[in-house]
Amino acid sequence: MLTIWGKAQRFCDGISRRDFVQVGALGASLTMADIMRQRAMGAVKASGSKAKAAILIYLPGGPSHMDMYDLKPEAPKEFRGEFNPIATNVPGIQISEHFPMQAKMFDKLAVVRSLVSVDEHSDSLVMTGYSENTNRTQQHPSFGSVMSKIRSADAGAQSVPPFVSLRGMSRGTEPGFLGVAHRPFTPGGPGLANLKPATANTGLNLDARKDLLTGFDDLRRDIDASGTISGIDTFTARAFDMVTSGVVREALSNEKEAAPVRERYKGVESFLTARRLVEAGVSCVTLSIGGWDTHGNNFQTLKKQLPQVDRGIANLISDLHERGMDKDVAVVMWGEFGRTPKINGNAGRDHWSPVMSALVAGGGLRMGQAVGSSTARGERPKDRPYKVSNLLATLYSAMGIDPAQTFQNGSGRPMYVLDDRDLVTELV
Repeated sequence: MLTIWGKAQRFCDGISRRDFVQVGALGASLTMADIMRQRAMGAVKASGSKAKAAILIYLPGGPSHMDMYDLKPEAPKEFRGEFNPIATNVPGIQISEHFPMQAKMFDKLAVVRSLVSVDEHSDSLVMTGYSENTNRTQQHPSFGSVMSKIRSADAGAQSVPPFVSLRGMSRGTEPGFLGVAHRPFTPGGPGLANLKPATANTGLNLDARKDLLTGFDDLRRDIDASGTISGIDTFTARAFDMVTSGVVREALSNEKEAAPVRERYKGVESFLTARRLVEAGVSCVTLSIGGWDTHGNNFQTLKKQLPQVDRGIANLISDLHERGMDKDVAVVMWGEFGRTPKINGNAGRDHWSPVMSALVAGGGLRMGQAVGSSTARGERPKDRPYKVSNLLATLYSAMGIDPAQTFQNGSGRPMYVLDDRDLVTELV
């Protein structure tokens, strides 16, 4: 295997987090065949699965709750900051002045203002429900990988991968003890960018490719005494179906959208791509936008980034409603923690784990509300404190997945999807 490291994003802890992809030596089709074979061998049917989809939007570095969804206009100036709140179309709920589009449609949104996080840059927390420190040893799978594991029982009839990461193969997207078969497909990785057949492929040379793969499979059968390669021809054929069907390739091409639609998403194209992917049948899409580790110049940074987020969210949610998909697609947007309520000497806000906010939409959940509240200066939950895992459990439930379900880890020990799995009851 060849590991290719992508663009680095460095946060204040000095740790460089890079996207990475692994490319199999025999090309995309063989890699997909392997993945599909492993999926089917470990497939788990969801009990009463609702066949819904989720879009998880990650704001890396920790966004400021005080300047987005939990403004404190009555707090002292060194806490409330530069931004003013504006009214939404839901009486009694106010959000940042830089979110005018969301304010007009807040009846289609909900915010949880009383989430408690952990004191670390933990990309994996909001995708797995466990901190990065915990996952270094326990290796819990990401939300998308769990969906992949459960939905893979039906993968044979599909020409799309269940889990796609538009933020690359980075921390927080790993399959953990579920195994490599449930890694996300990424635009730069073996699952998506290489879905397009070589130029001028004909049925004849596709048959030649299959014959070549069969030859390699025979060799690997001789080497693999466990018998796990048996039946790979079926999975190789399915992989070729994915390559030739073009469903995912079409979904990734925003050029298929009308010019006015592309213009609406200009600068936030990943939101449009996410919508197209769930329309194509992908179960879970994750994406990220911006950098939110604002120890300095917090307000200057947010003046640029908040309008982008506002446009991305508003267009995505509006499109889902117009297409009748709002009940079937859950959207959540959050980071790993909030920012300090008190502004520091660099006009910035530092890490703050005692409370943060998350935006939620769709999935059949109850919208048009603010769940929980923080204290007068935004320092900690005033009521309804919830953990990140509680909101993830709520999302799992909306997907028809029981967060009390267990999978065996690498040692054969049964592990719950989530240990702390009480739901955010106001949303259900």
